[in-house]
Amino acid sequence: MSAATEQKAPPQGISAVGLRKSYGEKLVLDGIDLHVQAGTIFALLGPNGAGKTTTVQILSTLISADGGEATVVGHSLQRSADAIRAKIGVTGQFAAVDGLLTAEENMLLMADLHHLDRAEGKRRTAELLRQFELTEVAGKMASTFSGGMRRKLDLAMTLVGNPSLIFLDEPTTGLDPRSRRTMWHLIQQLTAQGVTIFLTTQYLEEADQLADRIAVLDKGKIVAEGTADELKRRIPGGHIRLQFSDVLSLDAAAHRLALGPGARDEEKLTLHIPSDGSIPALRSVLDLLESAGVQADALTVHTPDLDDVFLALTGDGSRHHATTVPTPATTAQEARR
Repeated sequence: MSAATEQKAPPQGISAVGLRKSYGEKLVLDGIDLHVQAGTIFALLGPNGAGKTTTVQILSTLISADGGEATVVGHSLQRSADAIRAKIGVTGQFAAVDGLLTAEENMLLMADLHHLDRAEGKRRTAELLRQFELTEVAGKMASTFSGGMRRKLDLAMTLVGNPSLIFLDEPTTGLDPRSRRTMWHLIQQLTAQGVTIFLTTQYLEEADQLADRIAVLDKGKIVAEGTADELKRRIPGGHIRLQFSDVLSLDAAAHRLALGPGARDEEKLTLHIPSDGSIPALRSVLDLLESAGVQADALTVHTPDLDDVFLALTGDGSRHHATTVPTPATTAQEARR
């Protein structure tokens, strides 16, 4: 295969442009664009009714879009749905486990549905039960399992067909903190093996811990996208905190940084500087301190968390799509005038 041919090969992750979906007069997806790199974890956040599950259903070929185009694992969603189904796995909001079957029987049923021969089905079942630490309960009925165990079995069943991409639609809903972290570990293991994960969740800590990139969906539109750190820097409230050893150093730094009285805490000998936490912002602060011959005892960066991002970007009247955050770079320009 030539280099030119390789460059034209379709992406093995997800590329969607202008996806639209309506149910009657209700517009659920309003022309969204999504790009997921293969071998990464992509998280789609949004409030209830934002369109997250609809997005998963479209990209996993369960329902059709009303408009737009998409490529999933190298195949056109519109023209090659069967080829996509052969390469993906889907774990929905509720575990698709048959409670009247044992864990092993559930796994073997999935092997049959994937047309694996009997020997390969048994081998794959034993391998996945061992990987998910379910070997000891393989002969027990799934109806006796805890929520966390049912979720693990559900994900193991999804992997029987060796999918290269897995859609996880709120996979840890209802799990206790220990079971949730176990599921996180399993998801990270899958990505380390080269599997692409498309995750929807309402647990913002989950997206922060797992996702390489995050998109925020609200009222059928993508209102923000980036890494967790990039999204946090979009929201006001971030600042750099400088700690000094004495009042003279505090005064000199405040004067050089052109900060008002509200930025200083004389009791704690600290300055709070509005900042997006970026490297240029930090560098400008340090340069100004050096030029004034002042040394801080400690410097810490505080940025909003994903809860702040979520609340700011979703809901009526509280959006900050293009928030401009004052940074020390701006302060530096003013101080040099």
